[in-house]
Order: sequence, then C-alpha cells, then structure tokens
Amino acid sequence: MVHERQVALVTGGNRGIGFELVKQLAFEGFKVVLASRDQEKGNRAVKKLKELDLDVLFVMMDINDQESIKHAALNINDRFGKLDVLINNAGVYLDENKELLNMDPAILENSMATNFFGAYYVIRSFIPLMEKQNYGRIINVSSEYGEMGEMSYQGKGAYKLSKLALNGLTQLIAADLNGDIKINAVDPGWVSTDMGGPSAPRTSEQAAESIIWLTDIGPNGPNGRFFRYGRQIEW
Repeated sequence: MVHERQVALVTGGNRGIGFELVKQLAFEGFKVVLASRDQEKGNRAVKKLKELDLDVLFVMMDINDQESIKHAALNINDRFGKLDVLINNAGVYLDENKELLNMDPAILENSMATNFFGAYYVIRSFIPLMEKQNYGRIINVSSEYGEMGEMSYQGKGAYKLSKLALNGLTQLIAADLNGDIKINAVDPGWVSTDMGGPSAPRTSEQAAESIIWLTDIGPNGPNGRFFRYGRQIEW
C-alpha cells in the first residue's frame, strides 16, 4: 500500500530505532516528521535522509516539556492539518544495578517522566489531529520488561515500572477511542543501539520492521494489544 499524503510522526527519531523508523516510513511513502529534543542532531538526521531523496522534516520536541509538545502539535497542525500515524519511540533506560528501594529515587522519577508521562502527553496533544479526521494509528514502543510477569524478578525496576505503566496506558486509551483510531504497544526486542548496546542480537532495521506493520492495519485490526516480533502477547 502506498501511503500517499499520509503524515507520520516519530519521537526520538534522530538515532537508533527511531531513525530507522523514520527512514522506513519515508521509503513507504509517508510524509515523516522526525521529532527530537536536540535541534542540531535532529537536523543532521534529516539531512542524511534527504540525501536519500526521502520526504522528511524536523520538529523540535522535548517529551519532558508539555509546552514543547503543545508547540510541536500546533506546528504539525498548521503544516498538515492532520496526523495519521504517531510512534512513541523516545525513551530512556537509566537503571543502575541496584534494588528499586535502594536506588536514587530520581532514577525512577525520570524514567516515569519520559517513558510514561512523555508518551501520555504526546498522545494527549496529538490525538485531536486524528479525531478530526476519524482516523489514526498510535504505536507505543514498549519492552518485554513491561510485562506483569517481569515484576517478580529483581533488577531494572525503574525501567520495568515505566514500561508497565506505558502498557497500561495503551489499554486504557484503546478503551476510550472512537472511530478508526487504534493504539497498540510493541516490544522490538533487544536491539543493538546506544541503549541496547553492541551485544544485542537484533538490528535497528529488524526492530523497525516489527513495529511499522501496525501502521497499516485496517479498521478491524488490533487495538489495545501488545506485540513482540509481530506476534500478539497476552498482557
């Protein structure tokens, strides 16, 4: 399917999985907005993609800053009047090798601020652009560490809680949606990026492919579900 004139937004799009998502969406024919909190890095990433003759533009957006999110939403509304696809990719992994109650509480607070509240405020600001056309696809990039079963194991507590909350947010918003607007969460696996490290077995290309297919689901497609490598996982 060629997505002529469809608009997609990817947060944290200047590197890693986000950069690959922007590239693959643009190759599929989307008009892609690459969002990053770093203007220099964002513009540099867009320049690389434009050298491949891809239709990509940059918008500065810090998902830890509600005013920045609102400004980006107004910018995209002024430019396009709509948004078809939103991929909440931006995230952090800040955990130290400590028990949850013994780590600096700021690690948990900052993890929740980005991985949960950041996605929440982005969705809250951009979903009106989908509602006015009665169509949209939202994808939250999550993790297997956000599954309830993972809470029984020690370690990575701040990251786990933030992704568990993100998964819950996915379900709650799905229950509230009307029309042909769908939201799902995806675990891209352990990916060789700055966050995942060089030992990870999956590439950014493989991770992006496991996410992008959810942009193309029809009106009877999944909503409020969690996927790993294209396979639905029970919450």
